[in-house]
Amino acid sequence: MSRVSPETIASMIDHTLLKPDTSREQVRGACRAAVARGFAAVCVPPTLVGTAARELGGAKVAPCTVIGFPTGAITTAVKAFEARDAVSNGARELDMVLAVAELKAGNHGYVLEDIRSVVAEAPECTVKVIIETCLLADDEKRVASELVARAGAHFVKTSTGLAGSGATAHDIRLIREVVGSEFGVKASGGIRTLDDAGAMIEAGANRLGTSSALAFLP
Repeated sequence: MSRVSPETIASMIDHTLLKPDTSREQVRGACRAAVARGFAAVCVPPTLVGTAARELGGAKVAPCTVIGFPTGAITTAVKAFEARDAVSNGARELDMVLAVAELKAGNHGYVLEDIRSVVAEAPECTVKVIIETCLLADDEKRVASELVARAGAHFVKTSTGLAGSGATAHDIRLIREVVGSEFGVKASGGIRTLDDAGAMIEAGANRLGTSSALAFLP
């Protein structure tokens, strides 16, 4: 059983609605629920982030969207444009997908500039970089985490949840070890219960991406 209180868990939740058939009414309802429960953010597709921003208004809950999702195999110029567009539509947080193939090819300079391009277009936003841990060896996870921190982003995020598997306690501990105690670490993918959420927090996560929060939080 999780030793982390439901209130603490709620404050770290990015309530995620990224299915291709997500409707505006679903987003509005999710935003209302997120405010009522004190979630950190609501993460929606780029076409719906304006809806989320309008529904959330001046609430503490941040409207969030994705960049280069879900593969990261999108050119730097397009990711930069996506970030600029998202900001213009009211996004306050961006979850971008790292250029995984470039990382695995050893093109670390490319990966660094790819992340920096998004950070530069969204200076007022929290930028989280999805490194897709299930596709990386541990040494690659360490390099990816170092690059995210060097590029000026704010969180290393484990997973899209669409590439095979999601967050593990092992990966959260590894990332936390690399980035230190003050940097953001977001666990995402496969968090479906209070115990799942508590285990990720105990491993070192300080943000949780899940579409199941309304099912497991009171």
